[in-house]
Amino acid sequence: MSGSFKGFSEESLRFLAMLRENNEKAWFDAHRDEYDRHILAPSRLLVEDLGEAIRRFVPGIIAEPKVNRSLFRINRDTRFSNDKSPYKTHLALWFWEGHGPRMACSGFYFHLDPEIFMIGAGIYRFTPETLAGYRARVINEMHGDILTKIADDMAGKGFPLQGLHYKRIPRGFPADHARAELLKLNGLYSGAEFELSSILYSRDLIDFCVSNFRLMQPLHEWLLAMTENA
Repeated sequence: MSGSFKGFSEESLRFLAMLRENNEKAWFDAHRDEYDRHILAPSRLLVEDLGEAIRRFVPGIIAEPKVNRSLFRINRDTRFSNDKSPYKTHLALWFWEGHGPRMACSGFYFHLDPEIFMIGAGIYRFTPETLAGYRARVINEMHGDILTKIADDMAGKGFPLQGLHYKRIPRGFPADHARAELLKLNGLYSGAEFELSSILYSRDLIDFCVSNFRLMQPLHEWLLAMTENA
């Protein structure tokens, strides 16, 4: 029990809600200690303890309680956005597996905002190299069939596959391909949103995440094999 995570607090949710109402640097600077205590500190503990729990069934998972590793930055990248709000109003955690850049790898995701929390797995956006490998596996009879079965099974458990869609099937593939919809994806992930509940405020959140991550493990393993064998 490395981090001794005991849950988030009502102050954690209150801070995120207040940040949404006061999304500016002066306010954040004035409330930096609240961010550190109610968001950053419990998030680091959760990364340590949840990472330890995930490794029991995914031994290679990487969980590092640092910003820009398992903890996403609170600062938004506004360079190419019309929305110049400087801060994200949610917290996000990432546990990944593989030898490439962390966001090019498959992994497990936790997200908390003032209204909901979310659990997911997969790769949100493929790199050009990964996209080529993904399409090759989708049209491969064995790998494509396995993915189709994973998709059907996960949809039945409430975790339908998702991804960023192209409007048309990529050039070079028949329009009537049996897995045409999968070929339109530019990422492959699954997840579900949950209403805020008392589970967030206790160590039971770890078991809740683990039970759902296990349901999404087949998708993670399919993607891991794709990225590691590219």
